[in-house]
Amino acid sequence: MNATPYRDSSNMAGQEDPVQREIHQDWANREYIEVITSSIKKIADFLNSFDMSCRSRLATLNEKLTALERRIEYIEARVTKGETLT
Repeated sequence: MNATPYRDSSNMAGQEDPVQREIHQDWANREYIEVITSSIKKIADFLNSFDMSCRSRLATLNEKLTALERRIEYIEARVTKGETLT
């Protein structure tokens, strides 16, 4: 008699053994996690870029508003004193 255990040919033909199935499932899970992680990184990069862009634009607007406020205060002071604006 042969000492090696008999393996069913149907198992070799199309079915994976449980260990191989677990390995394939593990790889599929790892690939899925990699896709999710990559997507989260892209979203975080976009949000950081958007934040910097907004901060820059708001700083520019703040400078313009400050200049306008100073100009209004100057004009109000001249009008209060009765000076002409020309």
